[in-house]
Amino acid sequence: MDYQMHFSFLLFIFSLLFLLLQATPEDVFVGVNIGTELSVMPHPTQVAALLKAQQIRHVRLYDADGGMLMALANTGIQVMVTIPNEQILGIGQSNSTAANWVNRNVLAHYPATNITAISVGSDVLTTLPNAAKILVNALKYIHSALVASNLDHQIKVSTPLSSSIILDSFPPSQAFFNASLDPVIVPLLGFLQSTNSFLMLNVYPYYDYMQSDGFILLDYALLKPLPSNKEAVDSNTLLRYTNVFDAMIDAAYFAMASLNFTNIPIVVSETGWPSKGGSNEPDATLENANTYNSNLIRHVLNKTGTPKHPGIAISTYIYELYNEDLKPGPISEKNWGLFDANGKPVYILRLTGSGLVLANDTTNQTYCAAKEGVDPRMLQAALDWACGPGRVDCSALLQGQPCYEPDNVMAHATYAFNTYYLQMGKGSGSCDFNGVAAVTTTNPSHGSCSFSGSVGRNGTMANITAPSMNSTNTDSSATAFEYNILSCAVMMVGALLGSSIWL
Repeated sequence: MDYQMHFSFLLFIFSLLFLLLQATPEDVFVGVNIGTELSVMPHPTQVAALLKAQQIRHVRLYDADGGMLMALANTGIQVMVTIPNEQILGIGQSNSTAANWVNRNVLAHYPATNITAISVGSDVLTTLPNAAKILVNALKYIHSALVASNLDHQIKVSTPLSSSIILDSFPPSQAFFNASLDPVIVPLLGFLQSTNSFLMLNVYPYYDYMQSDGFILLDYALLKPLPSNKEAVDSNTLLRYTNVFDAMIDAAYFAMASLNFTNIPIVVSETGWPSKGGSNEPDATLENANTYNSNLIRHVLNKTGTPKHPGIAISTYIYELYNEDLKPGPISEKNWGLFDANGKPVYILRLTGSGLVLANDTTNQTYCAAKEGVDPRMLQAALDWACGPGRVDCSALLQGQPCYEPDNVMAHATYAFNTYYLQMGKGSGSCDFNGVAAVTTTNPSHGSCSFSGSVGRNGTMANITAPSMNSTNTDSSATAFEYNILSCAVMMVGALLGSSIWL
């Protein structure tokens, strides 16, 4: 009996440690949506390299493209995949169809690709009303497939809702969901609550401003600081609002509370501002787009929260990474992106003091070069590694090719090191090579050998999932957390196994 009790206790400890290892710390984030309606869509490896260079750690895809998921493998980037609207009817009517979708689009890539959420459609209630009645079924079937694979704790399931379904949104305390949608909204909120998921909300202050007939101030929509006499006051709660974004989030909180749901977190699945518009869209400008997105990023990452829930930050996905020139509709529809198809920023975000995420100024180029005076044998070993396991295409170093001259290890190593540095998105530790390389702002180009100091521009990028030669890891905080937990696990298990000798 003692042995059975001891064995059961060991199983309990192992189960607890497994859960702890899964529960790595999560914090508020700003991510991006990645649309694909471009006449020249960058290759998935170029997309992944741009994300790494911009320190973007969270993305939402509008599908579950296999090439993109492969390119995002082993990057640590957290990925939300999407079931397109046209597939919801089939999935909502068949548990097996849902299971097949999860097998094909999630299990085939996880855990190498860090899929953390599945978006079931987008704006289904407003764009595909005949699928609304089976929307919740689709969420349940997808969740059941995740449960069957023991992934329901790691991967959440939700569906983005347009903020337009929230009526009477100001003052926020009076907000409520369109009552005609209650037969869907109530079970949807019940599902989100029971699965510890989140409400996904598309929030577009640009459209609220455009449709307000002058009632909403432009500065209020752009999250600009307002004098106190310009702030909007909720007459019921006396809460003061300085921007549309917060007011819409609180309207969603109050609308959920009106249906007796008070503990469902919110993630903003889309928000942004267009940088260009037609003659009837005078406020779709570069300056306004920059102002909105810069202020938004600071607002989210500063963990300001909202007047109703101060300090409870709202993780947000910006719409969007690229300008989508094939989007139908007005000019503004094609100009929501932060970058063009070549990876060039549409505008330089003003993010001083907000960390490295989306610090998209590519004017100050950096390069990776071999250090002077290092051991030539170590330099040669690093060069061999870069052109071998590091997966750098070193064909430009062959005799007769542009970077062959000067034919010495220093010049060849600098070419290989810089190429690897770019492939890895200029990530932390990607320019070290056991101490024989360093980052520089001096362009090492010479003669016919041209070096690039930017990521995501024209040209094919090699696969960014190349292994690292160095011990430095860009996810050091998460790695340290897991290492500490694992150390505790080893010590605890060791102690328990030791004690078992005496039982």
